[in-house]
Amino acid sequence: MFIFTFEGSLVTIFDSVILGIIEGFTEFLPISSTGHLIVASEFLGINQTDTTKAYQVIIQFAAILAVVFNYKDKFTIKKIDLWAKIFLAFIPIGGVGFIFSSEIKTLFSVEVVAVMFIVGGVIFLVVEKFFIPTEKILIDDVEQVTLKQSLIIGFAQVFALIPGTSRAGATIIGALLVGLSRKASAEFSFLLAFPVMCAVTAYDLLKHYHEFSNDNLVALAVGFIVSFIVAYLTIKLFLVFLERFTFVAFGIYRIIFGALLLILL
Repeated sequence: MFIFTFEGSLVTIFDSVILGIIEGFTEFLPISSTGHLIVASEFLGINQTDTTKAYQVIIQFAAILAVVFNYKDKFTIKKIDLWAKIFLAFIPIGGVGFIFSSEIKTLFSVEVVAVMFIVGGVIFLVVEKFFIPTEKILIDDVEQVTLKQSLIIGFAQVFALIPGTSRAGATIIGALLVGLSRKASAEFSFLLAFPVMCAVTAYDLLKHYHEFSNDNLVALAVGFIVSFIVAYLTIKLFLVFLERFTFVAFGIYRIIFGALLLILL
């Protein structure tokens, strides 16, 4: 088996495949991809160094590319109004994330992830309890989202800077609260992920590009490809799921997963 070194941590091809699957499957579900990657890295014995964090961000970018392939019709000049709203929603997390990047990285721990999993799960259950799916008052098309709604969703996304909160979960909750349907909330979250992860990936590459050796790039490529394929399929299956079910299952999963982590700790 091929083995690659990330600042003292051993990362095998097997590890890359596992992390790629976890990232691709969890990036667009409201269960925190970052949280799952932190926990998986702990169990695989991969230290949370600057390099491994950058590695995780890059395979997250692979998942984001799956959005482009799933929504090719949205990535045209004709959709400039939609993208103006998406970039407006990006501004809050872009600003806060840039200013407090160092402080945010100190929060990357299994303990923080466990607590935020439970908190997020409870919020999902509460929101679903009072969510009224009335077609007359809900927005079911992301292109009908207003600038005000976009900005509110953007501020909700800021909470995702806390590991374990889930970027998808925060944006979906924000979208549900301002009147989007479950499907539209998920799709707006998919599209909003694009500028967020492009910015994060570019920042981490510029900051840590010198830490990747040729061997590391091989491991990274494996994780990148696996993450993209799994994410592409997950987006399609998630939308099919939302046509028949609610977010309650995700809320319950988050609470159970978070509780198990606290018990194991």
